[in-house]
Amino acid sequence: MKNDEKALRVKYVRALEKFTNSAVSALKREDFDLTLFRERVQKNAKIFEKVQAVFLDSTYTKALELFVNECLDESLDQKTLASKANALYKLKNNQSYKKDKHKIKFKDEY
Repeated sequence: MKNDEKALRVKYVRALEKFTNSAVSALKREDFDLTLFRERVQKNAKIFEKVQAVFLDSTYTKALELFVNECLDESLDQKTLASKANALYKLKNNQSYKKDKHKIKFKDEY
């Protein structure tokens, strides 16, 4: 049962990331058109029909889900969504750095 939950979670996170990558690439285009962006977002939202929504615990995955919901919201403009996408990537990259106390170099100094 636990493996099934993990598999569902992985599928849901991958669907969120796929949607987000598509939305971000559309936002960063030089010839950005809001109506085309809305059409693309609605088309990519069909990904979630195949995947069951799951409870997410990580800060990054919660932010990912929030960004997807904001993309589906019609009221936000390109600049706002682009800044939220940059904050999302910053959060993702922030998790890959180690603290100094976990590095071997830090242990040699003491």
